[in-house]
Amino acid sequence: METRSKKPNPIDVEVGRRIRMRRVLLRLSQSSLAEGPGITFQQVQKYEKGTNRVGASRLQAIAQVLETPVSFFFEGQQPNGAHEDGLHGEEITEFLSTAEGLALNKSFTRIQSADVRRKVVGLVKTLADGEVAQEPSEDTV
Repeated sequence: METRSKKPNPIDVEVGRRIRMRRVLLRLSQSSLAEGPGITFQQVQKYEKGTNRVGASRLQAIAQVLETPVSFFFEGQQPNGAHEDGLHGEEITEFLSTAEGLALNKSFTRIQSADVRRKVVGLVKTLADGEVAQEPSEDTV
């Protein structure tokens, strides 16, 4: 008998990403988050990966620990799990789920000058464009 691994539902994955993003933003460990609803840190890992679906009452308990409304986990999602603007919302959530993304976001929001913020964005775009231009094409490989 063939065993198939079921692909996680995109909504479950997005809810998991948002749980992780909020947890990291609050500097909570998976174990600390797990204490509130009385679950294991392994269960938190499964929720964050989207491999396990979070039930309504459990999501309410997690939202309380994360000091956010339950609606935060679903904001901007389409019924089928797709975003209006492609992967944009998913990319933001993924970015803010990384230590670098959080550090950059926190530092960026402390910059008071709109002109300096624009220059920082320009710098990042230039760096990213330069990195893309340096990637070898299929012709040169």
